Amino acid sequence: MSTSRSMVVTKPDRMEMREFQLPSIGPDDGLLKVELVGVCGSDPGIFRGKLSRGPRPYPLILGHEIVGRIHQMGPEAQKRYGVREGDRVIIEYAFGCGACRACMAGKYTLCEKMYCYGSMISCQDPPHLFGAYSEYLYIHSRAMVHKIEDDVTPELGVLVGAVLGNAVRWISRIGNASAGRSVAIVGPGPMGLAAVVVAKECGAEPIMVMGLERDKPRLDMAQRFGADVVVNVDRADAEEAVSRATGGAMADLVMDVSGHPSGAALGLSLAGVGATVVLPGLYGASTPVPLLLDRVVVKELKLLGAFSQDFESVEAAIKVIRRHKYPLEDMITHSFALSDAEKAVRMVGGEYEGEVPLKVVINPWK
Repeated sequence: MSTSRSMVVTKPDRMEMREFQLPSIGPDDGLLKVELVGVCGSDPGIFRGKLSRGPRPYPLILGHEIVGRIHQMGPEAQKRYGVREGDRVIIEYAFGCGACRACMAGKYTLCEKMYCYGSMISCQDPPHLFGAYSEYLYIHSRAMVHKIEDDVTPELGVLVGAVLGNAVRWISRIGNASAGRSVAIVGPGPMGLAAVVVAKECGAEPIMVMGLERDKPRLDMAQRFGADVVVNVDRADAEEAVSRATGGAMADLVMDVSGHPSGAALGLSLAGVGATVVLPGLYGASTPVPLLLDRVVVKELKLLGAFSQDFESVEAAIKVIRRHKYPLEDMITHSFALSDAEKAVRMVGGEYEGEVPLKVVINPWK
């Protein structure tokens, strides 16, 4: 095999299959044979040309929820990562340029040049393969590579980095969930469900999840993962439900992962005095998000942004996954072949009436 088939976004709302020469691998980089890639909730926006961190450098290959096996890797990289060719690994979304102010401060997820997989590096020039909607992925010398054992299936592995790893960082590290603290999660998608797992592992209680009428299967899954209270906000008042569950105190920690501006507003209404509100959602660079900021003032709330997983949170997520305590693979509801990647993205983007997928994945070898 000397080439890789990859699905390329050539311009907003246009995707096509292309074939690229596999790059030559030196002592410090590598090549991943992709087993599965998750379709992130942000992928439809990238596909459509939605701005967030800056203009998209089309043509580009989507895909940053990555699991696969080391196909080829130089000796220095193998030594650094503690892996061999054939090992199953997870690769993080971001790796950073290594030279900007954020990278020099150790905050590679906030790299000023936005060096990350599947969203901000064009495939126009070699080594091309900076996204996992592809048979192979280029492993940059600064990539964050995590070895997982073979008892962690690709279906579990694809959920580690940009789903459970995100939740660990957002709920535990940034939100400081801990024993006895109440947690309210707005949005029962993959990130909301992963947040339930992390909150449960932290000993938080009660754990409360808000969703819509169409989210009933997701709310049911939230209960299976450990949620104490689920609220269908189309049928019940979320504020009343949280007040009842907390004895009037409201939530100590709130996270909005609804993907809609109304979710952030709801989050403020569910927060108690002195609470922390974590906002990791990307609503769109030009989308106004109306918030009643008086609530922030009179309750002395802490509003914290959160972006991406990091090395520590992914390592913690791997430990959670390996205990096989939660049926996390049940989150995967749809699997597509590489040639159907555009359909997968459009489904996640809500373009198919009657389809409410939970987690969609792409198998490049299907």
